[in-house]
Amino acid sequence: MSRGNDFQDNPADRPLFSALITPHRSLGHTGFLVLMAAVSVVSFGAGMVFLLMGAWPVFVFFGLDVAMIWWAFRANYRSAQAFEEIVVTPTSLRVRRMTHRGLRSEWTLNPLWVRLDRREIADYGVERLYLVTRGQRLSIAGFLGAGEKAEFADALALALQAARRGPVYNPLV
Repeated sequence: MSRGNDFQDNPADRPLFSALITPHRSLGHTGFLVLMAAVSVVSFGAGMVFLLMGAWPVFVFFGLDVAMIWWAFRANYRSAQAFEEIVVTPTSLRVRRMTHRGLRSEWTLNPLWVRLDRREIADYGVERLYLVTRGQRLSIAGFLGAGEKAEFADALALALQAARRGPVYNPLV
């Protein structure tokens, strides 16, 4: 039996478009360690100067500064665990969002009735993207920058057009 006769492989379930969007973090693990080492060395050196002058509480505050910077970066990296997944098939458009705390939201929309709405600012570019259906608006791709949102919107619009055309059944493939 050839693949063309296989009824298990449904063309309506094959993704036309799939995207996993995550928040961008420009500082990697090694960069974080280097930054924290530099901040620690500078804070310790400056704190020692004040400690030798007899102002020992200033030394404690320099240590607190290092601890607060470390805590802020930990919170920032924890929030980077959030993601948004968008999958378009000929029969559905699925949006799944996961927050950094593990809260999950899912929407399944009909691609025939979904409209992609772009909010653009002349000097900035694409500011917001929305999926609009039945008077409801769902904001998507919030993690992306203006240029990335424009590219993403173009690719998603092409996938929605392909979904509106319907699945292509090719028994020879």
